[in-house]
Amino acid sequence: MHVNRVTANLLVGDLDAATAFYRDVVGLSTLEFDLGWVARVSSPGTGAHLQLVTTDATAPEPPRITLHVTDVESAYVEMRDAGVEIVHPLTVETWGVHRFLFRAPDGTVINVVEHHE
Repeated sequence: MHVNRVTANLLVGDLDAATAFYRDVVGLSTLEFDLGWVARVSSPGTGAHLQLVTTDATAPEPPRITLHVTDVESAYVEMRDAGVEIVHPLTVETWGVHRFLFRAPDGTVINVVEHHE
């Protein structure tokens, strides 16, 4: 698997309140997107970013991190063939990403995503 970027997914109870806090107090002032259940805020100067998650729209568990990859289908085959527990199958989501979720040996749920521009 070739990982291009890693995004931390912070589980929050109130997306609007968390977005306001990280935007106004912490300084991650750019709202990259907000789907109502997940939002990403970032620093306009550095690109540092944080994804705020209340739940997951289609997966049974929200992920703790997201791995951005160049070839999600190959990554899926690698994880499956390694016997890793797949939490959410390889799916093209309605919001435009191709992804799957797996569980790491420590129990952490990880989102593996490829964005199609």
